[in-house]
Amino acid sequence: MINLSTGAFYTRATRQMSELRSQANSLQEQLNSGEKLTRSSDDPVAAARLRTLSRATQLSDIDQGNSDRAAADLKLTDSALSSVADIITRAKELATQAASGVLSDSQRTSIGLEIDGLQKSLLLVANGENSAGHALFGGQATGASYQESGGTVSYVGTAETLPLDLGEGQEVVPALTGPEVFSFDADGTPTDLFAVLGTLAAALQDSSADGQAASRDALTGLDAGLEKVTTSQTVIGARMNWVDIMDERRESTGTLRADEENKIGGADLAETISKLQELTTVLEASQASFVRLANLSLFNMI
Repeated sequence: MINLSTGAFYTRATRQMSELRSQANSLQEQLNSGEKLTRSSDDPVAAARLRTLSRATQLSDIDQGNSDRAAADLKLTDSALSSVADIITRAKELATQAASGVLSDSQRTSIGLEIDGLQKSLLLVANGENSAGHALFGGQATGASYQESGGTVSYVGTAETLPLDLGEGQEVVPALTGPEVFSFDADGTPTDLFAVLGTLAAALQDSSADGQAASRDALTGLDAGLEKVTTSQTVIGARMNWVDIMDERRESTGTLRADEENKIGGADLAETISKLQELTTVLEASQASFVRLANLSLFNMI
C-alpha cells in the first residue's frame, strides 16, 4: 500500500512539473515569435481567423502590385500626353506663321522641314513603352503602337487596353490606345495627328502647293487634335486619382487587419513575461518541494 502511494506521488509530481515546463516552454516560444498562438490547437477558432486574415493580406499584396503597375503606366501616359501637347502647340505656332502671306517659299519650306521633324517626334512618343516594356499606346500589343510606311503612319496596336484589378471589385485601365489619343474628326472628316502633320509638311515643302491654304486647314486639325489630347489628359488624371483612392483604402484596411491579427494572435510581451516569471517561480518551488518530500525519513525508512 505504501509502495503504491509512493509511486502515485512520483507519477503525480512528475506530471505536474511536466505540465509546468510545457507551459513555460509555450510562453518562451511566444516571447521568441511575438505570437500568442504557437499552434492551431491553442485556439482553433482564432487560428482559423488568422488564416483568413493572412489570405486577405496576400490578396491585398497582389492588388497593390497591380496598383503600382497601373500608377507607373498612368504616369508614363500622362508624361507622354504632355509631350504630345507640346508638339501640337509648336505645330500650331508654325502653321500660323506659314498661313501668313508675308513668308517666302523658302521660309515655308523651312517650316515644312520642322513640321516633318515634329511628326517624327510624335511617332517616337506614340511608340514609347510602358513599365513592362510594351507599347504604351498599343493596347495589348507588345511591339510598336504605330509604324511608318511610304510616308503614311498607321496604328498597329490592339483595339483596347485590358484593365487591372485593384481589389474590392474595382479596376482601372492603365493606359490609352493610340486612336483614343491621336485620332479625331476635323470638320467632320476622320483623321489623326500624323496625317495632319504629314500633309502640312508635304504642302509646305512643295513650291507648287498652296502652303497658306494648307496651313489654315492644318490649324483646324491641330485644334481638334489638341482638344483630344486635353481630354485624354483629363481621363488619365481621373484614373490616377482613382488609383490613389484605392491605395488609401487598401492601406486603411491593411492597418485594421494588422490590428486584428495582433489582437488575436499577437503576444502581449509584458503580460507574457510576467506569466513566465510566475510560472518559473512555481516550477522551481515545485521542484524544490519534490526533492524535499522525496528525501523525507518516511521514504528512507520504507
